[in-house]
Amino acid sequence: MQSSHAVPAVSVVFDESNLIADAGLVPLVRLAERAGLPALVGDRLRIEGTGSGAGAHPGAKVMTLVAAMCAGADSIDDTDRLRHGAVGRLFGGVRAPSTLGTFLHAFTHGHNRQLHSVHRDFLARLARTTPLLPDVDRVAFVDIDPTHRRVYGRAKQGAEVGRFKGVRTLHPILATLSTPSARPVIAAVRLRRGKAADARGAGPFTAEALAATRQAGASGTVIVRADSQFYNADVVAACRRANARFSVTVRMNPHVAAAISAIDEAAWTAIRYPDAFVDPDTGELVSDAEVAETTYTAFTGRKKAEHVTARLVVRRVRRLNTEVTAGQGELFAAWRYHPVFTDNPFEMLQAELQHRQHAVIEQVIADGKGSALAHLPSGNFQANAAWLTLWAIAHNLLRAAGSLAGSFHARATTATLRAHLVNVPARLARSARRATLHLPDRWPWQHAFTDLFDTAHAPPG
Repeated sequence: MQSSHAVPAVSVVFDESNLIADAGLVPLVRLAERAGLPALVGDRLRIEGTGSGAGAHPGAKVMTLVAAMCAGADSIDDTDRLRHGAVGRLFGGVRAPSTLGTFLHAFTHGHNRQLHSVHRDFLARLARTTPLLPDVDRVAFVDIDPTHRRVYGRAKQGAEVGRFKGVRTLHPILATLSTPSARPVIAAVRLRRGKAADARGAGPFTAEALAATRQAGASGTVIVRADSQFYNADVVAACRRANARFSVTVRMNPHVAAAISAIDEAAWTAIRYPDAFVDPDTGELVSDAEVAETTYTAFTGRKKAEHVTARLVVRRVRRLNTEVTAGQGELFAAWRYHPVFTDNPFEMLQAELQHRQHAVIEQVIADGKGSALAHLPSGNFQANAAWLTLWAIAHNLLRAAGSLAGSFHARATTATLRAHLVNVPARLARSARRATLHLPDRWPWQHAFTDLFDTAHAPPG
């Protein structure tokens, strides 16, 4: 590829008032309206007594922020991308960045709880009106994981040095909802200060994520998956109260080691993974392992009513002895053990495979860090908490749009969805009170865009 004109023959002028950079926002905003997002915000979110007008028209402000995030905004200033060219003739109520900043700074903890309610109901409506979560009424997985977002400047509320030495962070926790045939959406999300323990508030957070999961239509088997930092009695109790199953990694300790050592050698089943995975202890690619299970009673240090007896599914991987000389075998095999405490109803190998698929939540975290969570843009903690929840709403809206665009986009990353379906340039033409968007000729994803547009603009059923 090369330039087709000499340098003096090319110039740039910003003077076209009929263009729009993100034509995909047209069906996305319509989809959000069909699912009732503006009405939910207007009904649930009440910001009063600020004296700055911050609480006026919350629906328009939330829609502006969500639309900007869907288009790729990662800061409040980036929302100004919605005020160019012909955007004002396609959308009404677009707010300026300064207005949106004032709106976010007016949030308190109570207002964030109201926004969480909007998020849960909006997810449920998307699940009912789009193929967002196929087979959610049969088997659903809730994955819980924390992450850290580095922030700069000591004035940011809640920014502290936690797990990473010398690095100031905020510490979100999120729960995703997925099915065997659907990419994960965000069921719940919370912002915490930088040095908060990973499992802080994990019990109530699990309960809230499970409530959102049931609200989204998960009437069958629900399995909560988490890493070892969430191996505690509160998380398991929250699962059992909600009639959900749990699958949690266990750290090795003397009690777990004794249970594993009691497993008969003949009980180990050899497995070979079709796709090698990275061993978390050594960083090596592993494609062979052995799996066995036993019964284990957890939390015996607490009162008897809180003891939990369930399955201990253990994967063991041979520890490679790099000091063995050529031609001389090992005297005995050494293993690394990876135990999982679970009441998963499926058979052993399937339960072990399903637990390893907990890593799917990392894709959601990566999607966020590559878009709206590249920054937590405010110095105000509650404003950043609201920004986090708005990102979750935008993520779920993008996933719903992908599910309407076709099978490929139903499983694509949000970066791909933005590139293929949202950040599409268009020219607006008006005739006989009708608006027509002229999109690029030979756009590779024309059919996917058309499927999304036609569905979002179909008459109400």
